Amino acid sequence: MKKKFYSLLFASLLSAGVLAGCNTGNEDGKDQKSQEKNESQTEQKEEALFPVTIKDAADKEVVIDQKPERIVTLIPSNTEIAFELGLNEEIVGVSDNDNYPEEVASKEKVGGMEFNIEKIISLKPDLVLAHESSAQNAEQGLQQLRDAGTDVLVVNDAKAINEVYGSIEMIGKATGQREEAEKTVETMKAKFDEIKAKAAAIEESERKKVLVEVSPEPEIYTTGKNTFMDEMITMINAENIYNNSEGWVKIDPEATIQRNPDVIITTYGFYTEKPVEKVLARKAWQNVTAVKEKQVIDVDSDMVTRSGPRLAEGVEELAKAIYPDVFTE
Repeated sequence: MKKKFYSLLFASLLSAGVLAGCNTGNEDGKDQKSQEKNESQTEQKEEALFPVTIKDAADKEVVIDQKPERIVTLIPSNTEIAFELGLNEEIVGVSDNDNYPEEVASKEKVGGMEFNIEKIISLKPDLVLAHESSAQNAEQGLQQLRDAGTDVLVVNDAKAINEVYGSIEMIGKATGQREEAEKTVETMKAKFDEIKAKAAAIEESERKKVLVEVSPEPEIYTTGKNTFMDEMITMINAENIYNNSEGWVKIDPEATIQRNPDVIITTYGFYTEKPVEKVLARKAWQNVTAVKEKQVIDVDSDMVTRSGPRLAEGVEELAKAIYPDVFTE
């Protein structure tokens, strides 16, 4: 009896296995068809986005016939935007200065301020993402790339946060990643709104005066008005003590001491040893509130100076440094 029972049980399990195998086969077939359908729809969608004509920061009308499959970026901010838009596989070359995200380590390097034209051409890019800040000095090289049949897009040198959004949208349009660009911009805006809401609780009497040093002694540069960093300081309800100056400016040490910042932010710790200690050791600054109260903080330069998606994180880092009681959970 037992023998017969086990035989029947084995037969049932075997039958179930066969049936399951048949069902899996059907499911696999359905999945494959569904995947093929999705891929076809994606291709059709991408084709509908091209050709596209974009007026770039060099005032050139760039016509991109189809979605780029091989992209080279010539500046870290462009690279960070491109990765954020999901273009990891398409990116084949980056600048020597790229360090984020970690995937850039596996990409071919094409040079720094002076990029290697022959190297770029050898990578056979469909699109090169250049930048307004260096385009004028590199115009001859960029023209060589155009003459070699490569689309070259000069992305704007964003001074304000709205212009950063414009850079993201431009790259999204050029690469067929418009939806991703829109989502990235919306995510940034939502983060900024969240930070503004927290900062609104800071009373006027508690508002901090801030100096941001973007370079060390002997020539200390800071951020003035009409820069995205000034916007970031304002966003967290702090006062930029150089808001009466335009753009990126060299500070006057005596005037800075008189303005007496409550907090000093340094952004050069990645290439200067012990930046905080060096600020605290300035003899002439010993009566400055930030120095007396040891409110000197080094923040990640890339997060607060690169005109890309991480600016939203950069604002939060500034907020935590300046108002730790409000922003540090």
